[in-house]
Order: sequence, then structure tokens, then C-alpha cells
Amino acid sequence: MATEEEIIARLKPGCICKGIKLYAILQAIEKGAASYEKIAEVTGIGGGSCKSRRCRAKVAELLDTSLQDSDSSIPL
Repeated sequence: MATEEEIIARLKPGCICKGIKLYAILQAIEKGAASYEKIAEVTGIGGGSCKSRRCRAKVAELLDTSLQDSDSSIPL
């Protein structure tokens, strides 16, 4: 069964112009995509009518959060 966060991510837009859901971006990050360019290549985001202004900012935020989460799980 899917978690509440996963259900929301499947419904919430990640790239409004291309109609790609947030879930696709999160999956790309989870599978190792660590830059906007790689995520765009994997998911197809960007290049829409906003010229990536909206999704680039969202991806930067998600990557930053992902990096912080991985840093906090590394034992010191």
C-alpha cells in the first residue's frame, strides 16, 4: 500500500508545462540522478513554456533536501 506522501507526489505536478508528476522527479533522485540536467534527461522535465523556471527551482529544492537527508544518515 502506498504511503500518503507517495500518493500526494503521484498527484502533484513536478513540471507543469510538460505534465510530469513530482513522483517521477523523486524516483529519479532516488535512483541516483544528482543534477537538474540528469533528472531532466531521465524524466523529460524542462524545456516547456516557462523555460524550466518552475521545475528547475523545485528540483534544486528536492536535491538540497535529499543531500541533507543523506548527510544526516552518515554516522560521524
